[in-house]
Amino acid sequence: MAALETPQTFDPWDPAFVADPYPAYEELRARGRVHYYEPTHQWLVPHHADVSALLRDRRLGRTYQHRFTHEDFGRTTPPAEHEPFHVLNDHGMLDLEPPDHTRIRRLVSKAFTPRTVEQLKPYVDRLAGELVAGLVEAGGGDLLTDVAEPLPVAVIAEMLGIPESDRAPLRPWSADICGMYELNPSEETAAKAVRASVEFTEYLRELIEVRRKEPGDDLISGLIAAHDEGDRLTEQEMISTCVLLLNAGHEATVNSTVNGWWALFRHPEQLAALRADHSLIPTAVEELMRYDTPLQLFERWVLDEIEIDGTTIPRGAEIAMLFGSANHDPAVFAAPEKLDLARADNPHISFSAGIHYCIGAPLARIELASSMTALLTHAPTLTLSEEPTRKPNFVIRGLEGLRVTL
Repeated sequence: MAALETPQTFDPWDPAFVADPYPAYEELRARGRVHYYEPTHQWLVPHHADVSALLRDRRLGRTYQHRFTHEDFGRTTPPAEHEPFHVLNDHGMLDLEPPDHTRIRRLVSKAFTPRTVEQLKPYVDRLAGELVAGLVEAGGGDLLTDVAEPLPVAVIAEMLGIPESDRAPLRPWSADICGMYELNPSEETAAKAVRASVEFTEYLRELIEVRRKEPGDDLISGLIAAHDEGDRLTEQEMISTCVLLLNAGHEATVNSTVNGWWALFRHPEQLAALRADHSLIPTAVEELMRYDTPLQLFERWVLDEIEIDGTTIPRGAEIAMLFGSANHDPAVFAAPEKLDLARADNPHISFSAGIHYCIGAPLARIELASSMTALLTHAPTLTLSEEPTRKPNFVIRGLEGLRVTL
């Protein structure tokens, strides 16, 4: 069976699609389990069961370079001028496969155990309270820049041991690097990512040198100590890991916060129920991540030929798993287009699955719950002051800002 042609409603560069991709996903799911998309040369997979299974399928990989050269795999070598980005990106555990992935994840996971994350909760709660207090004192502001961004950036920077005085460029660096994860990024986007990669790498190289001489109670010092004790981690792996933790450690949380509150403002009856009953916060966090998924698409390389619904997908192909579509699959979620903050059975895949399941998921949940609790408690009359603008990005879904008033 050949893959069905992708419907024209699926267009990642169309502002109307970016504003609301979910009707196009519904059409994709109705028309089949796998679709070849010519503009990006990817195989789109829209169903929850397939996405969930493929995330655990070892015939797929985040990289192929542990087994093949670019030429062996039928791919062209990335342009030389993009090398700083690829060196930084390719040595982070998200883009590695075992055994390198296993080795690095084992070291980093010590900082993200449930006990370690729970110990961070008082700090997260206090910081969320301070940020919301500032918003209240000002009578409103931009929920994105006043609360959603500063909270997770400060938390992950604190964990890494990045001094407060050095944190201003972290978010811009991250935004520029993450631009490369969009489909068919432009040369301008690539140039920004390369520049940010060089600057971020230079900064971290200097900070690592400082921590070698003056270790502290932070993750960078811990990685240096682990290396010295025999758990080998190259300096590049250390740098790439820190960048990954910062990018992944706040990008999804920032966008989940603003996407979530924008959804709440559009569903006043659900917001009223949440304000009346704060015990809904844990299920509300999960539902808001499902309802408007912060990471819409996740890619995998086909290392060994696979078959989906009678369609053979050859080695060397790239699969695009549509998280946003999977999270709205009626085969798994009752009334998926309905926002239901009390939804109990919610196996969303916003944190991925398999060996690349988000290592920071427990921390993200604490951050989202803390900011939501602080806003519901200290800003109970929070309302939208102007219609937000959706970022033009498709893969990483967010808003340009979210202006609110009290």
